[in-house]
Amino acid sequence: MTARDKDGTRWAEELLALLRPSAGHGVDGTVAWLARTLDADVSLHDGTGTPVAGHPLPLDATPADSVLDGRIAAASWEGDGRYLRLVRVVRPAPARPWLLAAARTTPFGPGASDVVAHTAAVLEAVLRTREADATERRLRRAAADLRLAILQLLMVEDTVAARRVAAGLWPGLLDVETARVYIAESTVEDRDRLAEDCLAATRDAALVVRCPAMDPQVIIVVPDETADARLRALPARRPGTYLGGSVPHALARTATAYGQAASALAVARFHPDRTAVYTERTHPRRLMDPQDLNAWALDLLSPLDRLPHHVRAELVATTRLGLEFTAVRAARILGVSRNTVRARMERVESLIGTDLSDLASRAALHLALAHRDSPVEPAPPATLGDLLTAPALRTWAHTLLARLDADPRDLRGTLRAWIAAQGNAERAADALGIHPQTVREHVRSAEPVLERQLLAPGGDLYEVVLAHLVTGDVVHPAPGQANGGEPGGPVHR
Repeated sequence: MTARDKDGTRWAEELLALLRPSAGHGVDGTVAWLARTLDADVSLHDGTGTPVAGHPLPLDATPADSVLDGRIAAASWEGDGRYLRLVRVVRPAPARPWLLAAARTTPFGPGASDVVAHTAAVLEAVLRTREADATERRLRRAAADLRLAILQLLMVEDTVAARRVAAGLWPGLLDVETARVYIAESTVEDRDRLAEDCLAATRDAALVVRCPAMDPQVIIVVPDETADARLRALPARRPGTYLGGSVPHALARTATAYGQAASALAVARFHPDRTAVYTERTHPRRLMDPQDLNAWALDLLSPLDRLPHHVRAELVATTRLGLEFTAVRAARILGVSRNTVRARMERVESLIGTDLSDLASRAALHLALAHRDSPVEPAPPATLGDLLTAPALRTWAHTLLARLDADPRDLRGTLRAWIAAQGNAERAADALGIHPQTVREHVRSAEPVLERQLLAPGGDLYEVVLAHLVTGDVVHPAPGQANGGEPGGPVHR
């Protein structure tokens, strides 16, 4: 040992200091400390003899194998002008022991041997901590994957499987009929901490999932009213955090609730307390004759009823998300490829004979899917045209679109042309003789006037399209689109 090493108290204090988590030395730092303290070459080898830290040392013709195999706990060896000290580093079973080797040109006295032995003990503690941390990370990752799997099952209406998966780790979590869905948003860098804060706020009484589609977002399915109140209070304690929530829905309608939460989140970004809950405003379907609407929706979706239940649920849930969001976002939420989303929607398109490249047809299908589970008595078949003649609906549509008339820029005319062009600003600009950017600006300006998002797919856009169908500003979907027949073209997403 060197002069500084003769002070046993000092090296022991330094060695113990390496165990402090705040020190951040770890395996490499501990091995480097031993090399400095003993003025030696030091290396750490795994169970196969492969160096993992320090300065690699040749161990041929030494007792290294005997130490690794456990026949002896430590050994000294002299040869080739060097002195070698070998100590086994025990790891929790079933992991194989590792080997700590120190070599120098002067013999290892009792003090130096003690330093090597105690360093091996410290390495054992460091490795145990590291492995425990790795195990905890694996468990956290597995729990996060399970939460995502449960959410994806709920999204495709497989509530039985979702409850079965949840029961193992979170007993009783989904033993409810209804739940709200919230979306919390912060920054990408803050998302993991946001998820932990959501878990803490809901106290394991909610399903908290890191959104697979939008990196800054966390999705929370809240079946408990107490957890619901605690979650709503979260943004007030977290600057830069926004929260949008749905109204209560049956678990099988989680996809619908998610769409409402996304709509509410857009409002929350401009709300003073950064929180918003979806408002159940007067939807067009509530102004239609319920029996006619039910008959029309059942007739339009009847080809799906001939499919096995799980296939029908999968197609309906995928189509619902595909109408609310882009194919890429829907795919990430469901845990499938975007080609799978497109294939499922094209199958629905083919089965019911519609053209989902047409905005009016998409709006009609969205209306049918939103109504499909309503408990209304059967009635004779009706057409979409029949539904859109209801007096209350006509009053709603004319009142809604009349809001645009006050703007001198003819927002209404631009919006009409944009919808007729299937939401394509370039084609609408050609029809109007203006610049595409002007079209986009007019559509964007119409959003706050109508209090609806238009430049993103979803229920807001489809309500405005329906309003144009009611007033006659946009033609009804032709036969072969939303009224039966052969599909008219590719799915546009």
